[in-house]
Amino acid sequence: MVSFDTKSYSKKLLHLISWSHWFTFFNILAAIALSSYYLFSESAPTTLFGQAYLVTTWVSHIAFLTFMSFVLVLFPLTLILPHTKFIRTSGSIIFTIGLLLLVLDGFIYSRLGYHLNASSSAQIISLIQDLAKENSLLYTFIGALAIIILSFEFIVSNYAWKHLKQLQKTIFARFVIFALVVSFFFSHVSHIWADANLDYDILRQDTVLPLSYPATAKTLLTKYGLFNIEDYIERKNSPLSFSHAIPTYPTLDSGLCLNENADKAPTNSTFLILTEQQVSIPQLNQFIRRASATTLHLTNNIDTGLNDDAWFNLLYSLPSIYQDDILKQGIKPLLFQRLDQQALTTSLTVISDEFSATALQDDTVADVAVKEPRWFEALFNEKTELENVSSLLFAEKLNNKAPGLHIIYFKNSLAIDAKKADKNNNQYQFELFVDALLLAQKQKSQKDIIWISSIGNQSSETRLNTKPALFIYPQPANKVTHKDVTFNTSNMDLQPTLMSQWLACNVTGNNNGSDLPTLNKDRVIANTTDKGIIIFDKDKSVFVDQNGNFQSYSRQFSSPITVNADFPLMIDGVHFIKLFTQQEKL
Repeated sequence: MVSFDTKSYSKKLLHLISWSHWFTFFNILAAIALSSYYLFSESAPTTLFGQAYLVTTWVSHIAFLTFMSFVLVLFPLTLILPHTKFIRTSGSIIFTIGLLLLVLDGFIYSRLGYHLNASSSAQIISLIQDLAKENSLLYTFIGALAIIILSFEFIVSNYAWKHLKQLQKTIFARFVIFALVVSFFFSHVSHIWADANLDYDILRQDTVLPLSYPATAKTLLTKYGLFNIEDYIERKNSPLSFSHAIPTYPTLDSGLCLNENADKAPTNSTFLILTEQQVSIPQLNQFIRRASATTLHLTNNIDTGLNDDAWFNLLYSLPSIYQDDILKQGIKPLLFQRLDQQALTTSLTVISDEFSATALQDDTVADVAVKEPRWFEALFNEKTELENVSSLLFAEKLNNKAPGLHIIYFKNSLAIDAKKADKNNNQYQFELFVDALLLAQKQKSQKDIIWISSIGNQSSETRLNTKPALFIYPQPANKVTHKDVTFNTSNMDLQPTLMSQWLACNVTGNNNGSDLPTLNKDRVIANTTDKGIIIFDKDKSVFVDQNGNFQSYSRQFSSPITVNADFPLMIDGVHFIKLFTQQEKL
């Protein structure tokens, strides 16, 4: 036998290439076996055609990705540096990294619903960090898995090198490769047919495998249950709605209020000061300077609702898509259930010049007023309508209100003609009342909780903006501190915050909000509209309509921007919207 050292360069190179083909073949089998995890992350197709497509696209696509790793990395390396030990070692390391990434990608997909990508790196890193905190052996497991895969690679590499001639004489690999090639063409032809005929059973599999077909917004929304399949097939622009019935809204369980103070009704009140005009930063800074308790300046607060949707988001702490079904159930928000348990009062005071004698004689105002009362008014024990705040500015009156929830709502006038347009802006009344309330608080030994924010949007154009808000609450040690909360917050955080900070209950598992004083990380927040879904991440807000069009708003430049379709962000938004249904299942 001729020694290896005497072989010509071409023979040496051909030997290495032949080895690398078999080495890649064994890695294809290993990758197919490991990637079976993807199949268990999704529900099975309902048709035989869909099941056949799933199997063929799985084995052929994974085999193709593995083979391309050889073509793009190992093969050029072999041509450049055809040294046996170097190529065999490099090949083992390259495929070890590839298989580890495959395992990681499968795990991320099962948890987050999308594959590894740069745009969602913060969410992926946060998930891994949270898992590491829950299980201290996570990194040990990852290290052990890396060692096992690397050992497999060295064993396969050594076997293929030593038994290369025997492997070249075998025929079983030809049948495997032939089956993979047939599967590749069958799956692609099937997908072309499904795309032309809108076969959802096949198209919904587009996102299952990494680097597969690009998905569409409507496919993903249908996949996650926010569209009926019939709507997808007919391509209608119908409003978003769940394809399955939503859970029953919960009643307050005694187990949610286990704090030592749970049986004691609070002796202080909560004031919600709400205005239909957006609150400005200078206004909030003025209120912060006058506050006599701890303040949280919510710089990235989110409110995307229009009209009654905004009140539903605020009081139920749920996205708008739940509104019709939840209101039909006739169950009060958890906050109001707790207020009833502790016999605390609830009042709604509406301030608007539409209640003036002149406005009441206006036919335009009268016609619109017929639609009153709005659904949320029935939640309150008392309702007052005032033309202005002159009767509310006395400290004695403010400080002697019965303990409970008091909402002061500055509502825009319904007048629409040019002469009355200036009356729509009641910010002077709003500022006057807030200043009086904060001044009255200085006379109280036990401070009240105060929330100051806008509510709703005058038009769809402002829904992608953030609306700064202010939360003022007394800390147990009577410390007066201030903090700018730059994390994403929303009006949906109000209910769980009041339940925790005021009423000694933990209800964060029954809605989409968080307790604001304990919020310690950023998150994606989303809401639905009648035309699509609005998602907010740390740097931008995105609106996705049913046809897959993405419109974004840059917080840095305060203007609309053009963005590519960011499906991982959209999936994060869908997960946020479905939190309530998922928590109920748990």
